[in-house]
Amino acid sequence: MERTFIAIKPDGVQRGLVGEIIRRLETKGFTLVALKLLHPSRELAEQHYAVHKERPFFSGLVDFITSGPVVAMVWQGEGVVAASRLTIGATNPLVSPPGTIRGDLGINIGRNLIHGSDAVETAQSEIALWFKEEELVSWSPTVSPWLSE
Repeated sequence: MERTFIAIKPDGVQRGLVGEIIRRLETKGFTLVALKLLHPSRELAEQHYAVHKERPFFSGLVDFITSGPVVAMVWQGEGVVAASRLTIGATNPLVSPPGTIRGDLGINIGRNLIHGSDAVETAQSEIALWFKEEELVSWSPTVSPWLSE
């Protein structure tokens, strides 16, 4: 079963949107297999955003993600990487469709509430960066047979 990494950024935590975001992902039929609240270190943030290291906005990304608590999560489900990206919406909330997390709750591109892995390979590396293997819980919700054939 596919897994993805999702993080509720400091703006989402500060605005009290953790429960709403988790509810939307659960309602979609995904299974939460890991969750923790942490204040990311600068080192963790720089590793997470390493792909953007040479871009002018890198420092701002790192500063923002380390500015407050983050809810780091691992979700599991059929096609969870692509489906969660659709549920999250476009990076810029101003162009993200209504019904998406960012479209309904986001303010602007700099405060877009949430991060979701963009590919299966990225998800695997982000999960390994943010979580130890023993922090991942494998389980099957009783509703699973009702979600897919």
